[in-house]
Amino acid sequence: MILSIILALLCLSFLIFIHELGHYFMARRVGMRVETFAIGFGRPIYSWVRNGVKWQIGWLPFGGYVRIKGQETEEGGDPYEIPDGFFGKSPWDRIKVAFAGPFMNIAFALLIFGLLYALGGREKNFSEFTHKIGWVDPKSQLYQAGIRPGDEITAYGSSAYSGIKDHLYMPMTQGDEIQVLGNKVNYFKKEKEPFKLSVKTYPNPLASDKGILTSGIVDSAHYIIYNKIGDKENPLLTGSPLENSGLQYGDRILWADGEVIFSLRQLNKILNDDRVYLTIERQGKILHKRVPRVEVQELKLDPEIRDELSDWQHEANLKSLKLNMLYALPYNLNNEAVIEKELKFIDRDTEEEAFPRHPFSDSEAPLLVGDKIIAVNGERIRFSYELLKLLQERKVTIIAERDSKILVPTNYDQSDNDFDDRTEWSDLKKIANSIGLEAPIRSSGNLILLKTVAPKKRSEFLEVQEDFAAAIQEERQRIEKIEDPEKRAYALNRLENEENQLQLGIPNVQDRKVTYNPGPIELFKGIIGEIYRTLYALLSGNLSPKWMSGPVGIVQVVHEGFMVSLKEVLYWIGFISLNLGVINLLPIPVLDGGTIVFALYEMVSGKRIKPKTMEKLIIPFGILIIGFFIFLTYHDLARVFKNIFPE
Repeated sequence: MILSIILALLCLSFLIFIHELGHYFMARRVGMRVETFAIGFGRPIYSWVRNGVKWQIGWLPFGGYVRIKGQETEEGGDPYEIPDGFFGKSPWDRIKVAFAGPFMNIAFALLIFGLLYALGGREKNFSEFTHKIGWVDPKSQLYQAGIRPGDEITAYGSSAYSGIKDHLYMPMTQGDEIQVLGNKVNYFKKEKEPFKLSVKTYPNPLASDKGILTSGIVDSAHYIIYNKIGDKENPLLTGSPLENSGLQYGDRILWADGEVIFSLRQLNKILNDDRVYLTIERQGKILHKRVPRVEVQELKLDPEIRDELSDWQHEANLKSLKLNMLYALPYNLNNEAVIEKELKFIDRDTEEEAFPRHPFSDSEAPLLVGDKIIAVNGERIRFSYELLKLLQERKVTIIAERDSKILVPTNYDQSDNDFDDRTEWSDLKKIANSIGLEAPIRSSGNLILLKTVAPKKRSEFLEVQEDFAAAIQEERQRIEKIEDPEKRAYALNRLENEENQLQLGIPNVQDRKVTYNPGPIELFKGIIGEIYRTLYALLSGNLSPKWMSGPVGIVQVVHEGFMVSLKEVLYWIGFISLNLGVINLLPIPVLDGGTIVFALYEMVSGKRIKPKTMEKLIIPFGILIIGFFIFLTYHDLARVFKNIFPE
């Protein structure tokens, strides 16, 4: 880790070096006298003189400069009168010298992007580029409008969707309201219906900082693949519900309890929303529904229904449990598990949770009078007491995809089409429709129906997840030190909920890999577009400067690249070099762009800017830029420490 940080610092220093080298060579070419070439600021830790130029390395490695004769004159001196000085040369020569530094960074970025392209590009995750949505906040306007995981996003406003970062970037930069364009997708019918919605941005519910906004899309779709990690084994956790389910290395969890799975968040929702997967017969047709199971104490029961439940409890051999604590369906059934009527809830909030105004899918629609339940989680029943018994344990039905081709990277711009085409949706429908029948189909094509499993609480895996157990203990000790009783109770409740989350016991799942290799010009144009949108958002007030990265953040990004691959490092070096070049061309005094503006003014007007006037312009902007870098560094460090010591 220390080595990668040192390498990151060296990379940043190199980008500054080539920037200043551009100034140096052009200054020498037009006849200016270079006095000092410095990498870093502060007292030199090493220096030498070559060809009349003092070369030095400062103790602070962020930044650098080339000092040309005449740029700093004695009080009362006229820099325009120094023949081989910076201002002694023509405005055009000064423009060439000022532009040479940014040009070197821009040209170097193009060189890096070309090298990346020649090397075959980077290996990334499917989730980073897919247009498919992985999870939508249930409290969002998008969710209420019917947008769900698996649907596609094509644009935010007038900006075409380019990748996962847009879910964060666009809501942060486009104001209080954002337009979301995309397609509602029916995978089984292979149909897409365009949508266009304007929604309010709001604090991202998954972010600890309320300043991070979202449109409601909080995750991109990704594959859930169980496989080895490189050449290392990735065994299921001891006691994992999936141990004897039939799951194998290379399998992808494709479907669970009636829903195609597009993200871990969606799978987690299905595991923890306390619904049961039922096979029902309605007017001679077989249907499958996800129905809430609730504790008896949550329902308004007349004595007759309560007595009937008590009889079923006895027949199901559930006498060790109190009737009020048993799980039941919010329906009155006859003895043959036929729906007779819907039951009322005692608490309205519990009822709305069981039957939300905006259900996740059609499979959550309420049952109808006359529906006959014939299977629970694929297990056949004939009588209501059998139903009651099976309701007491949360189980989940899973279909996996088994295809070795899924482990082979696909091209990023074809990955969505591959996602649509690789799955035989007719095979999935065939297996899913047979669940709960007398002869269920266990496999079709490359799809496998796993054995029904019972998820376990996360706390049950503490003995085999030592890191998680230690983290839970540390968090509990930290919470107990909170003085405010309300905050302490809230934090403890949140921690308890985390421990009680139901899981399948897979230590690590993987996304499908894609090859990301756009042409160097395309990559160049994309980054230029990002820079433009960021600057526009900053100037319009839609983006707070605190979300930008300063020197510490830049080093951290390159450091993380070293932890991934050399190609990832190359990309970030090119990205930072291009940003450094473009930002230095901004028409701000102190920056190269300001120098170019001064020279252009002199060329057009024929008037020289007085040294005093130039000083009055440069000093305030210099102070502002130093203050801005201190501001960015503060927020960089705050983010680093927040990751190390989360609240």
